[in-house]
Amino acid sequence: MRIALHITIILFLTVVTQIGGLVYCIALLVVKKNVKRKRQKRMVVFLGLYLVATYILVPFLAPVFGRERINESEIIKARSIFYPLANRNYVRPELNDVLAKIASEFENTNSGIRLVYLDANFPFIDNFPMLPHLSHNDGKKIDVSFVYKDKSGELTNKKPSVSGYGIYENPTKNEYDQISICKQNGSWHYDFPKYLTFGNINKELEFSNKATKALVNIIVKQKQVGKLFIEPHLKSRLSLRSVKVRFHGCQAVRHDDHIHFQIK
Repeated sequence: MRIALHITIILFLTVVTQIGGLVYCIALLVVKKNVKRKRQKRMVVFLGLYLVATYILVPFLAPVFGRERINESEIIKARSIFYPLANRNYVRPELNDVLAKIASEFENTNSGIRLVYLDANFPFIDNFPMLPHLSHNDGKKIDVSFVYKDKSGELTNKKPSVSGYGIYENPTKNEYDQISICKQNGSWHYDFPKYLTFGNINKELEFSNKATKALVNIIVKQKQVGKLFIEPHLKSRLSLRSVKVRFHGCQAVRHDDHIHFQIK
């Protein structure tokens, strides 16, 4: 049972952070079985090693794999500390440059409103899966948040969920309902992110059609951007005309809670 528990922890940490499983193995080797308060000491060693690896070693090694941390600034921020802490904030340098251009142009016409990112990619190894995503595995993809407005109609940096995922801008009765079609065709997982909100907050927020459309149009006009995924009903509602705006397919999860885009 003890071995099975360790294996489960290693797999979980690897799936969530990429490096956590390896760091946990090192902690097991450093703290011997016969020491007093073994579990507490292993936890302390693990946390210390993990923080050193995440904030010092990984950023140093990632460029070997063609990736770097997202350059955060006053206008580019992670939705929560979870994303950089879990090493889900790595991209290719070209994508970092594109993010800076998008954030700057958007903020120029929407003063004080940031580009808020969610999952990007892990720092190492192409094709290493980043669950629950199908394609965030080469440094070229990133999810960014929709833009919302408050009760007074002013744009805000607040979001309706802690994670940035799982609070949907559902189709109206008169809009095409791709979600129902996918679920009826057996894609039971299609709205799985509703379980990944980590809390429904700021319930007074309203999706901003105008600002989100402006953000999408800034993204797709970048030459380096190859595709952008968003639900069909939002593509229609926002009158998005670019051929880069596409439907991601029922094999993925629904995209009416965030924007996914990728460089060529």
